[in-house]
Amino acid sequence: MTMKSDLEIAREAHLDPIEKVAARAGIDAKYLEPYGRDVAKVDLNVIKDNRDHPRGKYVVVTAITPTPLGEGKTTTAVGLAQGLEKIGKHSVLALRQPSMGPTFGIKGGAAGAGYSQVLPMEKLNLHLTGDFHAIGAAHNLLAAMIDNHLHQGNELGIEPHSISWRRVVDINDRALRNTIVGLGSRVDGVPRETGFDITAASEVGVILALATSLSDLRARLGRIVIGYNRSKEPVTAEDLHAAGSMAVILKDAIKPNLLQTTENSPVLVHAGPFGNIATGNSSVIADRVGIGCGDYLLTEAGFGADMGAERFFNIKCRLGGMRPDAAVLVVTVRALKTHAGRYKVVPGKPLPSAMLEDNPDDVLAGVANLRKHIEIVREFGVSPVVALNVFPSDHPDEIDAVRKVAEVAGAHFASSTHVVNGGDGAVDLARAVAAACDQKTDFRYTYGLEDSLVDKLNKVATKVYGADGIDIAPAAAKELTHFEGLGYGTFPVVIAKTHLSLSHDPNLKGAPTGWRLPVREVRAAVGAGYIYAICGDMRTMPGLGRHPAAERIDIDSNGDTVGLF
Repeated sequence: MTMKSDLEIAREAHLDPIEKVAARAGIDAKYLEPYGRDVAKVDLNVIKDNRDHPRGKYVVVTAITPTPLGEGKTTTAVGLAQGLEKIGKHSVLALRQPSMGPTFGIKGGAAGAGYSQVLPMEKLNLHLTGDFHAIGAAHNLLAAMIDNHLHQGNELGIEPHSISWRRVVDINDRALRNTIVGLGSRVDGVPRETGFDITAASEVGVILALATSLSDLRARLGRIVIGYNRSKEPVTAEDLHAAGSMAVILKDAIKPNLLQTTENSPVLVHAGPFGNIATGNSSVIADRVGIGCGDYLLTEAGFGADMGAERFFNIKCRLGGMRPDAAVLVVTVRALKTHAGRYKVVPGKPLPSAMLEDNPDDVLAGVANLRKHIEIVREFGVSPVVALNVFPSDHPDEIDAVRKVAEVAGAHFASSTHVVNGGDGAVDLARAVAAACDQKTDFRYTYGLEDSLVDKLNKVATKVYGADGIDIAPAAAKELTHFEGLGYGTFPVVIAKTHLSLSHDPNLKGAPTGWRLPVREVRAAVGAGYIYAICGDMRTMPGLGRHPAAERIDIDSNGDTVGLF
């Protein structure tokens, strides 16, 4: 039997009134600001007023190293939330908001799949309550004020070549990666090279994700460094008198968005920073709301445990003041077969027929990556749960092979059929997570904030990625010294690298050894409050493929969206 499309399932699902969803999470209707009938903003006063509520268990959902196939991390997080409800445990799920760039590009919808989705699916994928537009507007306002300052005489003495603040747009558009502004007559501004990033790459979006309050948001915006003056001193958004207006644009965007799953359990959707050059997690504020609203707070971290989860542990948990109780590692049989390196997988093309055959040996050939991710989670002192997202093409002995590997490595294990069966298919996973949360944790960070920036980078590379060490380019070493001289030495670090390998090289599969991490460049996200190292070719503005999802998306004669998967 052919399964209905995600959009068909979403349209047929029953939606509870958003007030009822909020009540299920212990959020009084007085804290809701409705956006239509099915979405609401949540007032931040709920955090203060719910402070006496028992704290829920804190669970991060991450994955092994991603493959072009996608492992279904979001839909597994949704299925787990539904499964917990099935065993009598109230949960709140916190997710990042999808960017419209991937929605219209290669990815399509990002609201889950099958009977484990976030609803309303169309609104979630298509700019929701406008938070991304607010981020873009605030970001571009600062860009406009920079160029206006140059045009009006450059009183701050900004060195134009030092300006790192580009513009953003929430659409994949490779033609905007590198641009020249200020062309035309003298009244059209000062000509200079710049470019565009996708909105999810904006530091403003990361600030929204890391801010703990509106006042903290305002302060962080003021600390944004856009470049340097002729004396090599940083120039900030506060210096340009832009931060106040930026905060005004974002004053509603700082409030999380309340939605629901296909089985009506509550979901908080907020912020959507990139997973490779930024933190790759939903907001601290959403987690602070959710932790006081249910028995379990589930939150998703971008890409694998080496990226989104590492930043969840080392940055988000540290900033939010919360300690995780368990980490779910999402894996699929076909992903492990891909990591075995025996098949060529091309996005958008059918899988090789041999890959769908019953072959536990192929699975076992790719489990080194899974073992390494279990090790990463355990290194943080957190209980790992391996969640096998089961596809109809999977075979029982292949599933059993994954189970044995997980259990030998000291992880809890459960297979889950939530895509086809919703919460009923995730009951075993829910029980495994509950059992993991009942174990005592010894949560610890990879590094201390008092460590030098070089030591922080080295500890992440060696303890998390499995590198033998780091090689810092001379220009990067000079910048690290400069940043420490400016007082940024106590910042945490983010390593911008490929998500397709534990290393910096996407061609190194499995759990590579005998390699060193090259740091070719470092930058400071001062408003967000971290230093990030560039280790590889990072694209902050994706392009569209030959046949992007935008070609399939349309409106039918009834005014309904079609082609959104």
